[in-house]
Amino acid sequence: MIHPSVQIGKNVEIGKYTIIEENVIIGDNVCIGNHTVIKKDTIIGNNIFIGNSVTLGKSPSSNKKMARKPRLDLSPLIIKDDVKIADQCVIYQDVLLMDGVFIGDAASIRENVEVGIDTIIGRNVMIENNTHIGEKVTIQTKSYITADMIIEDFVFIGPCFSSSNDKYMGKGNYPYQGPILRKGCKVGSNATLLPGVLIGKDAVIGAGSVVTRDVEDGDTVVGNPAKPLNK
Repeated sequence: MIHPSVQIGKNVEIGKYTIIEENVIIGDNVCIGNHTVIKKDTIIGNNIFIGNSVTLGKSPSSNKKMARKPRLDLSPLIIKDDVKIADQCVIYQDVLLMDGVFIGDAASIRENVEVGIDTIIGRNVMIENNTHIGEKVTIQTKSYITADMIIEDFVFIGPCFSSSNDKYMGKGNYPYQGPILRKGCKVGSNATLLPGVLIGKDAVIGAGSVVTRDVEDGDTVVGNPAKPLNK
């Protein structure tokens, strides 16, 4: 089902049982798979691939227990040119995907998130709200990117990474802050970063490490709790 208000460019393929809601804009050379839902006001650029059973422009929801309720005045999802979105992904409103982004199967991206040029989001990656991801970042399979996190350009994150932004685990009435990863740092598989830690430029976090404090530029840390290797 395609709403009459939808604007569709040239050379667009739309799969079976796909739903496109009102005021969606679709550019040229776009391929959309089967059973996909594109919510209202979503903007899709040129040369885009969208897989099967994808949801684009989803609205956030909440219940009375949630400490932070989602905003109601969210911008539409905007997908720039040359983006590829694989099967079963869910991408919310108020997300900006820059040129050349690749998103693997079953990934999820919450609202108020920007993903920079040529960044790779791996399979089953979860990216929470209020997060900025820079250019040419790699986030590998099954990683969890917490809310309120900053990831600068050229960062590498290995598979099954975990992060947190809530130092007091749900007590409330304090600011949330996820980890901050500076340009070019690398994080090994199964590493865990605690709330608010700063990982310096070109630093390396060893696989399986638990980082409880800031890491200086260029340092390599390993262990639980993570400590610098002897230089």
